[in-house]
Amino acid sequence: MTDETAIDPQVPPSGPGCADCDAEGGWWFHLRRCASCGHVGCCDSSPARHATAHYRATGHPLVQSYEPGEDWFWNYETEDLYDSGPALAPPSSHPEDQPAPGPAGRVPADWATTLR
Repeated sequence: MTDETAIDPQVPPSGPGCADCDAEGGWWFHLRRCASCGHVGCCDSSPARHATAHYRATGHPLVQSYEPGEDWFWNYETEDLYDSGPALAPPSSHPEDQPAPGPAGRVPADWATTLR
């Protein structure tokens, strides 16, 4: 990775879902976890694209997938994908019983037509 100083492996994730979607009553397709501060945001296929918004607001360039079974990282600054990286504080994903898209009860029936 190009900027390991952008990673704090001690900070836990902000929660089981997109912190901003939860605050706004929205929903997400997939989740990304900021490697600097632990903020969990929704991916760019999600309606609100909160992970990218977090990068733009904070300058924190590295996110890790927050999906079960995935450990890749994305660098917003360089647009590089890394197959893996350092282990971050647990948990490493949202709960496995949480659906994607999620969260349960907030995903519209026509969700697939709204993906970017």
